[in-house]
Amino acid sequence: MSRRFLIRATIALAGFGMACGQKPAAQSSASAPASTAAPAASGGTRVEYITDPTLNDMKAFAVTVPAKWHFEGVLYQGGKCASGPFGVFRATSPDGLSLVEIMPQLGWTWAEGPFSQFLPKDCLPLTGPMSAQDFLKFMAATMKLQYVADEAVPVEESAAAQKEWRDADAKTAPGYASMHIQAPKNTVELARATVSYQNGTFAMKGALAVNIHCTESYQPGMKGLSKWSPGQPVTMTTGPPSTVHTCTATVRYGTAPVDQFAAMMRQWQAPGMGAHGGEMEWQNAWTQRFINQTQQMTAAMNQQAAAQMQAQQQQFNHDQAVRQQMHEQFLSTLQRGTDISNARTQANMNARSTATSDWVDYALDRQTVRDPNTGQVSKVSSAASYTWVDSSGKYSYQTNSVNADPNGTRPGTWTRQQVVHGDGTGK
Repeated sequence: MSRRFLIRATIALAGFGMACGQKPAAQSSASAPASTAAPAASGGTRVEYITDPTLNDMKAFAVTVPAKWHFEGVLYQGGKCASGPFGVFRATSPDGLSLVEIMPQLGWTWAEGPFSQFLPKDCLPLTGPMSAQDFLKFMAATMKLQYVADEAVPVEESAAAQKEWRDADAKTAPGYASMHIQAPKNTVELARATVSYQNGTFAMKGALAVNIHCTESYQPGMKGLSKWSPGQPVTMTTGPPSTVHTCTATVRYGTAPVDQFAAMMRQWQAPGMGAHGGEMEWQNAWTQRFINQTQQMTAAMNQQAAAQMQAQQQQFNHDQAVRQQMHEQFLSTLQRGTDISNARTQANMNARSTATSDWVDYALDRQTVRDPNTGQVSKVSSAASYTWVDSSGKYSYQTNSVNADPNGTRPGTWTRQQVVHGDGTGK
């Protein structure tokens, strides 16, 4: 998924859903006769807020619930499989029999190619695609509910979900095209189902709904030069590409005694009920914190890379001294080549930019480079540490090896690019 939108402000909090992923335990009133159950619907509403404890309990989401219902809500910061923050809540009727809830986003991922070795571990144990309807059957079984029947999704709801991702893809497509990389493929699927279970003497009816969003990302194979050794030709090595699939599911759940279910559904489907979009002040604060954390992380990575390069330089100097000592009889012949090699290595080390790419490039797994001679700015993959461009400006070469130099091994004259900020400024 290109991982990557910072905040999904409408993260399926509209309507109702599930918070814990388990069938509610029988309430103490479950032993009473069914005829004594209080109606799930009652007059009046109130607004509750889900707050963000990591931002001084700032209000994140507003949730409208029936006035006499009990409410519990919490904000999840997400993990590696479902990375964005999302609100979770449970609202329970006064008699404890009826409830609506939304559960934390559930995610799973799989891949073809080398990237399959680097998938996150905090995901569902699913290793391939699953339809939305089959996912509801999976959830019903997990929650120990009786799966009664599939339910049709309203056409307008499905169309709105599809349009949301089409619009998002349309906005990001030009950026990917300008960098000559394949844009992620986003798909969304909705499903609904009727479920049932027995709560003591009460026959219960429930509604499950899910919104599954999947992203397919193509990662091209890595290219680089093989290790050079005296008397051996330099060859190009190419790794196989990878395709990474990531899916997230937002499950909503509502349940009530059979004779109250229809009224409860009408109450919660009324305009304005349930959770609303994220509070703007909180969205801005969360986004700014994300940017700051990204910049700090990138700066730390650059410092680590600089330390590694310094260690490599020290090792190179040591090895060079040993070689000079072992081959002293050839010093006069090799001195000039050795000096040139040392000067080039030092120039490459000094030319490396230590500036931090901005958070947009980081989120897109890209970096911005600038030609020191022409000032031309290009967007390239951040998977490689070094980028070279030939004199025509049409061909580029990327590598992770500090000693790899296409000059002399590839046609033309090549210039190593400077890493700059995403807007092309800085050194």
